[in-house]
Amino acid sequence: MANTSRLVFVTGGVRSGKSSFAERLAEMESIRTEGSLHYIATGVNSDSEMAKRIVRHQQERTNSELDWNTWEQSHNVGNLAPKFSNKDIILLDCLTTLLNNEFFTRHQDWDEKFQLEVQDWILTGIDQLREKCHTLIVVSNELLHEGLLNNDLVFIYGRLIGRLHQQLVTNADQAYLIESGIPILMKGERR
Repeated sequence: MANTSRLVFVTGGVRSGKSSFAERLAEMESIRTEGSLHYIATGVNSDSEMAKRIVRHQQERTNSELDWNTWEQSHNVGNLAPKFSNKDIILLDCLTTLLNNEFFTRHQDWDEKFQLEVQDWILTGIDQLREKCHTLIVVSNELLHEGLLNNDLVFIYGRLIGRLHQQLVTNADQAYLIESGIPILMKGERR
């Protein structure tokens, strides 16, 4: 059965404006379809920097003229799928944090088998969300423009996020790269 819901992938460097852009996309889609807005926040309040980012994102949604339903889900995002309907607009922010959470929630040796399990687990969760909504927008950080340090774990993480990005872009109806606040449509047509 072909999936009729839309998948939009938004990536960019740290502080590039990707979350704000994704929120505007979700809001426009909600107005167009009269669907409810849902925000799946994967961040965990782990330090003062992350706490500030979480508060900033919450304030942006609060200041919106539209109502956002926020779901704090640091891992196992597919578990939320039964909560949504085919009119809902879901914004998942962000994939890199989700990968980090899934990667370190389970104590493993990070061998190829474990990497594939984590990759499949994340993609399955995203597919479960997509099956239940009208539009799913996934935000991620573009980490691969930077050199990967001479550290095996950093290299494994970078390779895995690259594979996730490739798969999501392959499945996406639209893919955007945000550079200095400017959205560049890399795949699909503007709506």
